[in-house]
Amino acid sequence: MQDLLGRNQSLTRRPLMTTEPKGQLLLVDDDDDLLKLLALRLKASGYSVTTASSSQQALSMIAGERPDLVITDLRMDGMDGMALFAEISNRYTGLPVIMLTAHGTIPDAVAATKEGLFGYLTKPYDANDLLAQIDRALALHGTHGAINRARNSVGRRSGSFAAVAPVVGAWRAAIITRSPTMEELLVRTERVAQGEASVLIQGESGTGKEVLARALHQASPRAGKPFVALNCSAIPEALLESELFGHRKGSFTGAIADHMGLFLEADGGTLFLDEIGDMPLALQVKLLRALETREVRPVGSVQSVAVNVRIISASHRDLVKARDDGEFREDLFYRLNVVTLQLPPLRDRREDIPLLLMHFVKRIAARYAKRVTGFSPDALSMMLAAPWPGNIRQLLNVAEQSVALTTSDIVPVSVVEQAMQLGKDNLDGFEEARKEFEYEYLTRLLKLTNGSVTQAAKIAKRNRTEFYKLLQRHGLEAVHFKS
Repeated sequence: MQDLLGRNQSLTRRPLMTTEPKGQLLLVDDDDDLLKLLALRLKASGYSVTTASSSQQALSMIAGERPDLVITDLRMDGMDGMALFAEISNRYTGLPVIMLTAHGTIPDAVAATKEGLFGYLTKPYDANDLLAQIDRALALHGTHGAINRARNSVGRRSGSFAAVAPVVGAWRAAIITRSPTMEELLVRTERVAQGEASVLIQGESGTGKEVLARALHQASPRAGKPFVALNCSAIPEALLESELFGHRKGSFTGAIADHMGLFLEADGGTLFLDEIGDMPLALQVKLLRALETREVRPVGSVQSVAVNVRIISASHRDLVKARDDGEFREDLFYRLNVVTLQLPPLRDRREDIPLLLMHFVKRIAARYAKRVTGFSPDALSMMLAAPWPGNIRQLLNVAEQSVALTTSDIVPVSVVEQAMQLGKDNLDGFEEARKEFEYEYLTRLLKLTNGSVTQAAKIAKRNRTEFYKLLQRHGLEAVHFKS
């Protein structure tokens, strides 16, 4: 039995942990003696350990409380380790599995690594190798202990753990995280959502400010009403007022029909103003008046219209500095910044990288019709160490390029290196930025003019032929914008 568990080595080479366990391990083996002995030694090494004597029992236990890592024997009666691994891969994305295998079944274990198995050890295995694999799996995929500490801490401050229960609700389904910092932010988001206070979301570009704004809206009593988003930096100043407040037919050149405006479009719901720090000062005055009076006056109208809208704004800029520098109105700053939610950059929530990658890979692989199931441990290590200046948006870009470039089911580190270099080279490229601006500008013009190419070309100060070429370049057809 000693030979099976390790070549005369003890898993107790590490001192007994008296603080929080280093990770939650689930051991699966139909040999009760081996199971008990390995469990005792891993507990002595500082891990929290639960055991299952069959694959079916293991799946039931995982459904009740997900561990950080599963260690399973390959050969078992009934559902063997390979079948268990397949079920875990299908049901629990990102849950790492280490398999213990005899020499005769090594080819099966090797094949499983191509399907996403984290690692395998042959019997009799080296105790140091097992501990090293466990530590690496937990380092790459994270543990839930820190999250539980964060939730319990929030629960104690609020007087009850029930106060944090809503973070598992449907409203946050789009937010993928195991970061304690993010979990606390989501607890605060849920609380803020119940009121009517204006919310300012601060965070670097690519951190997911609109995703958080949508989640806040879905958690609020306004969830059944519209959520309308506007990127203030993407709209030319001449069109921004009309886009926000609407206009009357004939109020300016190109206004050939009444336009409702986003305030009225969001009536009863939420208006999300992204990159609010880029709004021109002249328009900031009109926005402030609309927020104070809860009325908007369309361009060219002599009457104001009452609106019931909650404002969520966002900016990657330091609005405090912009306010102090006179680039952002102080009165508007305080009107928008009743509650601040600060989104951390990806480099401060690295434990989320494996989860986000697996989520992206599932979507991207389906779109590319490729059977890619994940990344190799070396590739994950590289991405965990990367600086990610573009945050989650950049991570998604690298994931998509990796899936497109790979020829195997598991993305190797060489492909990730190539994808990250491509992402670095293409990040914020001038041509891409220009194309994005042109597309946004043209669609806004066509909406504003109700699909009239003549009027849109006049506003853009381009002749009709040139304007048609622009539309063709971006795959836009004016007829789709007519009422």
